[in-house]
Amino acid sequence: MKLLVYSAKEFEIPFLSKANKDVHTITYTKDALDFETAIQALNFKAISIFSGDDASSVVLEKLWDMGVRYILTRSTGFNNIRIKPAYQLGFKVANVPNYSPHAIAEHSIALLLSLARKITLANSQVHNYNFLLDNLMGVNLHGKTIGIIGTGNIGSVMCKIMNGFGCKILANDLKPNYDLVEFCGVKYTSLENLCRKSDIITLHIPLSYDNHQLINEKRLGWMKKGAILINTSRGAIVEHKALLKALETKQLGAYGADVYEKEKGIFFKDNSSSGLKDEQLKKLLSFSNVILTPHQAFVTEEALERIAEITIQNLNEFEKGKTCKNELGYETLIL
Repeated sequence: MKLLVYSAKEFEIPFLSKANKDVHTITYTKDALDFETAIQALNFKAISIFSGDDASSVVLEKLWDMGVRYILTRSTGFNNIRIKPAYQLGFKVANVPNYSPHAIAEHSIALLLSLARKITLANSQVHNYNFLLDNLMGVNLHGKTIGIIGTGNIGSVMCKIMNGFGCKILANDLKPNYDLVEFCGVKYTSLENLCRKSDIITLHIPLSYDNHQLINEKRLGWMKKGAILINTSRGAIVEHKALLKALETKQLGAYGADVYEKEKGIFFKDNSSSGLKDEQLKKLLSFSNVILTPHQAFVTEEALERIAEITIQNLNEFEKGKTCKNELGYETLIL
């Protein structure tokens, strides 16, 4: 089958090519999918997209008219795809669930440790030959209470890691994982109680209608003064206007994220020459107690290998008419 890969990054192409094993004819484009670039999919039966691509209704209609029938995401999240219109048109859509929960959880830990021990500041000082310790007072993680919002694949790994650090773990999830209760001492509780009792809060939930701006002014107000918030899920789970206010008033002690609510047109690009027009993002980056990485948590050799393998596996199953276990079917529409 002919596959067009949108938003193709140089570092992922070798993994996709290896996983393909010369079965499919793959073409790569650096362009993100939108209404204008959809024309590139002419004569392709399948496309693969990433989290920043636009698979809105008008784009889907254009793709369908050009003969595209399969859409493969190279991500777990699929909030950028209008699933109902895709289903109604007749598309087959599949995602890549559970490709490497350790990659995302470990990146969350890296952000947390960097903030808790002021690693970024220390590194900057030392590179300027400043070896003073005056501004580098940190905190131990051992004995702290960590609130983990979402205990699915990634959140479960996070629980196990934080248990190893000797943290007290509070969790919030619609479907409690009782193995975590038994083996990691996790205590499930309400979102409000989690926010009020936790020294550190980490987010591991998908972006949905219900979760949009879940962490808003009210919930930031519930948090302990000086708490650390970590977000490696989706930017729009946090209301950034309220986040900036919480940082300004020192209600929030620090923020570490791998995502931003308005990534499109900014992330996955070198903006060092053109600069940023997003004033909100510039203000966020002005805080010394904020670490923002460019949506890189998935960029490990192991994760990229699994993403490529599952993407090609999904395509193989679609082409052979087999049941694709990762297909986003009708049940997805009613969640």
